[in-house]
Amino acid sequence: MVAVTSQYPFGICPQFHGNSRLLSPETDFTALNFPYRLGYSRLTLHPKGHVAEIHYLPHAGDFTGENEPTSILDAIESPMNLKNLSTKELKQLANEIRSELSFIIAKSQKPSSSSLTVVELTVAIHHVFHAPVDKILWDVAEQTYAHKLLTGRRQIMQALEKSNGRPVAAPDFESGFDPFGVGHGCNSVSAGLGMAIARDFKGKRDRVVAVINNETIMAGQVYEAMRNSGYLDSNMIVILNDSRHSLHPKVEEASKIPINAFSSTLSKLQSSQLFRRFRELAKVLTKKIGKGMYEWAAKVDEYARGMIGPPGSTLFEELGLYYIGPVDGHNIEDLVCVLNEVASLDSMGPVLVHVITKEELEIGDNQMNAVANKIMEGVSSSDTIPCGNRTYSDCFVEALISEAERHKDIVAVHAGMGMEPSLHLLKDVFAEKFFDVGMAEQHAVTFAAGLACGGLKPFCIIPSAFLQRAYDQVVHDVDRQKVPVRFIITSAGLVGSDGPIHCGAFDIAFMSCLPNMIVMAPSDEVELSHMVATAALIDDRPVCFRYPRGALSVMEHSFSGIPIEVGRGRILTEGKDVALLGYGSMVQNCLRAQSLLSKLGVEVTVADARFCKPLDIQLLRQLCKNHSFLVTVEEGSIGGFASHVAQFLSLDGQLDAGIKWRPITLPDNYIEQASPKEQLAVAGLTGNHIAATALSLLGRTREALLLMC
Repeated sequence: MVAVTSQYPFGICPQFHGNSRLLSPETDFTALNFPYRLGYSRLTLHPKGHVAEIHYLPHAGDFTGENEPTSILDAIESPMNLKNLSTKELKQLANEIRSELSFIIAKSQKPSSSSLTVVELTVAIHHVFHAPVDKILWDVAEQTYAHKLLTGRRQIMQALEKSNGRPVAAPDFESGFDPFGVGHGCNSVSAGLGMAIARDFKGKRDRVVAVINNETIMAGQVYEAMRNSGYLDSNMIVILNDSRHSLHPKVEEASKIPINAFSSTLSKLQSSQLFRRFRELAKVLTKKIGKGMYEWAAKVDEYARGMIGPPGSTLFEELGLYYIGPVDGHNIEDLVCVLNEVASLDSMGPVLVHVITKEELEIGDNQMNAVANKIMEGVSSSDTIPCGNRTYSDCFVEALISEAERHKDIVAVHAGMGMEPSLHLLKDVFAEKFFDVGMAEQHAVTFAAGLACGGLKPFCIIPSAFLQRAYDQVVHDVDRQKVPVRFIITSAGLVGSDGPIHCGAFDIAFMSCLPNMIVMAPSDEVELSHMVATAALIDDRPVCFRYPRGALSVMEHSFSGIPIEVGRGRILTEGKDVALLGYGSMVQNCLRAQSLLSKLGVEVTVADARFCKPLDIQLLRQLCKNHSFLVTVEEGSIGGFASHVAQFLSLDGQLDAGIKWRPITLPDNYIEQASPKEQLAVAGLTGNHIAATALSLLGRTREALLLMC
């Protein structure tokens, strides 16, 4: 601890407290207990006693409550073991993988749909291509589960659930079969193109395959990458996993792409070497005849392919990718045939293979009842509790609906990957006043700015990790022009099982540095309703507030939002020894620390900052005047709330006057997947950590260390 105490002489180093071991080879995987989810109700499983929100159930109908025999999968140690399997064996392997994933996912509380749709596609990819020599990239982590099973990580997948009932996913770059880290969407084509160009420069011949899906294809980066790949004309394969998603309000009315014998034959013809070489030869001949003939032939080719292809297929041709499809994503024989042909093509440029998969696999009522009964086995009536827990999102939706009754100009814009259940309620209530743009965050921000300029009051709802992708629009289209867009930053701070990919660590820092932005954060559901009301009344500049995931309240009644004074914090408890100044949800942990310290005879003041910008300088001066020690606490990165406090304290001369101040923030590293409590412990943000830091300031180091035991 010498190095630690020298770096943190007056505080507790957050990186060195709490259990940071997320997974170890010694873990007894057979002794793990799993809660299950179904629908949107809740249940409690004892003896752990934590409440789990019941979410999705695997649609495959393969779940039987125990893992089924997987003879072929058991023999798979690497993708090389797939090369000599027959089509029948590949189909059996796909069934075994789906059964295994259904069993694992149901226990790990992970959404299963997207992972189950790509089972056959993943099997076909690894049968045809030679990973890790060939580079296989994925856009979203949820689609990589079958890939992990086939690349020697079955034991890690089976250990996704820790003994406390929280899922723990494996980190990026865990294997040589992962050439690039899976982000939160739309990066695989860009990274794959870079790898393809690097391969060409080095004279290598490996294949590059990028798998995208319906959600990520909404993002502009995918089209930018496709257009650039068409221009550079480097060999790479883009596979679009089309699960027939749609932003159409009534999915059943959206156009469906037919899969039949004709489409199967057409896809095989399009991918065949003979057809491709004939097409290239025709291009060469028409170019020699003359430019007019070449342009006429190109138009005929585009028209013919547009007539026989599905709607939108010519878009990829316009971007410079050779379109093949549609291909049945659950027919391994067709997938292997098409991918074999595509893999054998040399110097043909980028190719897009359009694969149609079904996300909703039909299950009969009897099967569904059997699955539900199996899930509930062993859970007695005493194990369940009333479903009273509410989340920040629930409270926000109620507050916004209430405000919309008073302000008819309020509209909502949502961007990001999927929506929380409570936001679906908001969508239903707002109807035509709710705009879900999918993974198009840049568009969402500027679209909201346009709505504001048109006289409406837009509330732009974007998860913290996704707002990062629209920062340029936040700066130039909103803040610089002082457009009154109200940013609702969800999933702020640590996000448990989603780890660093969806962690909202940076929004306090990158929003509070903007000159015209009002930045605030509620400490509880009452403050949240007040901030919704406050944001609705601000019409001269942009404003944002953040809230975390998870259930923080069991209060059953709603609160009527009352606008609060901008830049005004509040004192919750008063003491004379130490002042704890919390920002956002960390105020609750400050109160827990105050409770611990009071038992040790330490009198603590707990204050709720409310605003990061503008700061309540009167509150800060009062805390500095009445206390010798000040601790600020936030669930955000370095450079956020504490940075603004430090700027004021130094310029106001408070540090010269003798106040001893310590900031507690998220550590300067990415925190991997774990339960929320474990992540807070690793970050050093629990009530015990805060109390220990206060005791260290008071010179009571021994008691501080005892608190951490």
